[in-house]
Amino acid sequence: MAGVGPISQDWAPVVVRKKAPNAAAKKDEKAVNAARRSGAEIETLKKSTAGTNKAASSSTSLNTRKLDEETENLAHERVPTELKKNIMQARMDKKYTQAQLAQLINEKPQVIQEYESGKAIPNQQIIVKLERVLGVKLRGKK
Repeated sequence: MAGVGPISQDWAPVVVRKKAPNAAAKKDEKAVNAARRSGAEIETLKKSTAGTNKAASSSTSLNTRKLDEETENLAHERVPTELKKNIMQARMDKKYTQAQLAQLINEKPQVIQEYESGKAIPNQQIIVKLERVLGVKLRGKK
């Protein structure tokens, strides 16, 4: 590589600063301070909702009232008792542990545990995998 000189790096520090406050705010502040020094009467106004959440809280009271009036019970569908018993029985018949069964269907052991305890939200794809591996029909008529 003829003709290529030594490579050098620039190690000079780079300083990054925030922008200076905008000039309009400084001018207003200067004008107020000058008026104070001259003894002129200064009238200041406080915005009614400045620094508070009053504007936001007025709309939340409506939402809170709607939630209080709501009587519908919202809950996820859970694994039916019959299905969890069928899964457990089929697994025991094949002499699989929960971890072994989970590995066979490519799921985490926690998934099998949740299905057998009834805490899981039923997923048809997982139920189909379980039926295929266990060799039994878990839902519907046998």
